[in-house]
Amino acid sequence: MPVDPRPPFLLPVLPLRDVVVFPQMVVPLFVGREKSVAALEAAFLRPGKDILVVAQLNARTNDPGQADLYAVGCIGTVAQILRLPDGTVKVLVEGKQRARIVQWDEGHPYLAALCADHAEDDSPPLDANEAEAIRHAARVAFEGYVKAHRRIPAEVLLSVTAVEDAAQLADSIAAHVSFGIPERQELLAAAAPFARLRRLTEQLEAATETLQAEQKPKRKGAGQAGAAAAKGGEAQGAEGGTPTEADEFKSELEELAKEIANKDLSDEAKQKLEREFRKLKMMNPMSAEAGVVRTYIDWVLSLPWRTYSADKLDVAEARSILEADHYGLEKPKERILEYLAVQQLRGSVGRGPVLCLVGPPGVGKTSLAKSIARATGRKFVRMSLGGVRDEAEIRGHRRTYVGALPGKIIHSVKRAGTSNPVILLDEVDKMSMDFRGDPSAALLEVLDPEQNEAFVDHYIDLDFDLSKVLFITTANNLGSIPWALQDRLEIIELGGYTEYDKLQIAKSYLVPRQVLENALKDLDVQVAEDALKLLIRNYTREAGVRSLERQIGAVCRKIATSHLESKDKKKKWRISAKVARELLGPEKYRHNASERQDRVGVSNGLAVTSVGGDLLLVEVSLVPGKGKLTVTGKLGEVMKESVEAAMSYVRSRAHELGLGKEFYQKLDLHVHFPEGAIPKDGPSAGIAIATALVSALTQLPVRHDTAMTGEITLRGRVLPIGGLKEKVIAAARAELKRVIVPKENARDLEEIPKDVLKTVEIVLVDHVDEVLRAALRVENPGAFLAAPAGYARDYLGIYEDAPLAGVAH
Repeated sequence: MPVDPRPPFLLPVLPLRDVVVFPQMVVPLFVGREKSVAALEAAFLRPGKDILVVAQLNARTNDPGQADLYAVGCIGTVAQILRLPDGTVKVLVEGKQRARIVQWDEGHPYLAALCADHAEDDSPPLDANEAEAIRHAARVAFEGYVKAHRRIPAEVLLSVTAVEDAAQLADSIAAHVSFGIPERQELLAAAAPFARLRRLTEQLEAATETLQAEQKPKRKGAGQAGAAAAKGGEAQGAEGGTPTEADEFKSELEELAKEIANKDLSDEAKQKLEREFRKLKMMNPMSAEAGVVRTYIDWVLSLPWRTYSADKLDVAEARSILEADHYGLEKPKERILEYLAVQQLRGSVGRGPVLCLVGPPGVGKTSLAKSIARATGRKFVRMSLGGVRDEAEIRGHRRTYVGALPGKIIHSVKRAGTSNPVILLDEVDKMSMDFRGDPSAALLEVLDPEQNEAFVDHYIDLDFDLSKVLFITTANNLGSIPWALQDRLEIIELGGYTEYDKLQIAKSYLVPRQVLENALKDLDVQVAEDALKLLIRNYTREAGVRSLERQIGAVCRKIATSHLESKDKKKKWRISAKVARELLGPEKYRHNASERQDRVGVSNGLAVTSVGGDLLLVEVSLVPGKGKLTVTGKLGEVMKESVEAAMSYVRSRAHELGLGKEFYQKLDLHVHFPEGAIPKDGPSAGIAIATALVSALTQLPVRHDTAMTGEITLRGRVLPIGGLKEKVIAAARAELKRVIVPKENARDLEEIPKDVLKTVEIVLVDHVDEVLRAALRVENPGAFLAAPAGYARDYLGIYEDAPLAGVAH
């Protein structure tokens, strides 16, 4: 349709080699020149994503300038941009309307120009009969061209000749003919639609005559060869002549028909394939469209429709496999065994769960998924989602795109060969999004048990049942997964391994594996427990066991080297902590050690990091001043508030502590957490801070063999905390004898290894008064902090000079 002229407008310019884009034409382009890529990026940021595509006068010009381009081009919309690994950019451009360059605009990192609409009108206007005659002549000429060309599908002829608008008819025909650049540019520059149709008709007739003239010698040669073949007759047939391409295509069609008939497809899929097969039979086997249809049929037939592998429903055997492959990880193991038990009772393959294993790197999430597949007897396929940012990688591309293929989900099902494999979606939290879509949104349908029984891939365009697939996703950070996706997942959080877990894993799995991998199985090699503890504590700092296995491998390699250099080939290799330290060199890490004697103003807190538990020392010092409170140690807001809450509690108990109501106005307090470069946050150090403050103010020492953890309130209540297992293990590692924990955390004691509980006394408390009685060194803990007579006098600001009841001086 004609477009009303508008004032000149600025557009980025994309030079093209050997390509002329017409309105209504969708063309994929591969762009590699820096200026052209910059022009595409600038266009994509525009509201309409418009760009002017112009053909070059000479295709060999690598850096075209203003003089190297035609004056008339086509305004196109940048529909899609895809960066390829080799640095080039694949772009999909849809032509909209003609435009001419009025003036070039300098100062851009790409070509840009002021453009004006190339108005389309016929002056003077034609009457209806004359206009229809011109359209009819163009249609007849195009039909003759298609018959002579033989590579243009019949569907194109039908769709193009049905167009009534003269401008659209001319552009549609021009988009499908194989003219040279000057001829195509002439058609693009022709503003009047009917004049353009006349010129196009002339070009089509000339091209048709040329094609027919070229084909006459070929037909003559083919006729002579046919006559010779007829004379040869039975002789050639007896010797087994070479079949023609048509015969090969016919036999392929027969095989396809048998596959479609024999394949156990859904009704929808069978009907769709039969339609595509009928279309394929009508096509020229050498046409590009025939290849597209054939590839689609092959893809649909290759999928495992209604094909299921038999589940191993022996729960006892599955349990033994999971236990043999992994130490710990009880929650995911139990969930899989529950699923198998339900399947065994049901007697058939049911809907698979969608599990999400969340935990730090190296704790065995990916290897656990493989063990689950082995325990259930299913095929296993791993699909990495790290760095995926295109929604089409999940759902596939529509068949209208050049080189379209199904997405990763359909690819994985095809690789598995069954409709109920175990599919691991690894690193689901590492996906990102950009202008090509959000892949996590595409996963909503895949991982929703209520929807995935009819999953539709854009390429296959058929319902495929994924409800029997056992999906397992893994992530390091749950916060990076969108909430809507989390809602569809059964989340199982895997904490980091404790020192005891790592020790058992090293003994049972890592050492035997590294001995085997380093060719030491014929040698007498034994790694002592103290050596493994040294590696765990001082040579690695991680939640998993990857670095630990690397260190064990390093020890094994040192043994291999020493064995080859040693004259004693029957030497027994006993790796103690001392030998391991000699082999590996200086220790890389250290853990905080507890104080070896009671000190005033120093308490042992406990903290949890991504690699396990550790001691958190709290130090308080007093100096004369005006009530200033200083807090250092690279603390977060929550931890700073814990210091303030602890100080408020101490002030509220000043009378019982013999401090007087205004003691804080005469002192400056400094609370410090050593290792100031390490960020610290959380409320669980509250009682450790309060204990250190009371110790400094009363000059009562804190027991050096006691650690504590718990959140404090202004009223002195001790609230529950997390990570108790890791904290108690850290206290045991530091050779502490007692750990003070909130009473509400008593339920978490079951998770702590029994060997640890044998070495550490757990003191359960409800109030900070109980903490102080247990942590401070006093002669009579029961009488400590008992409210003396005349407690109301504290409100009058009377300083208590009397010594504290029950306090050892």
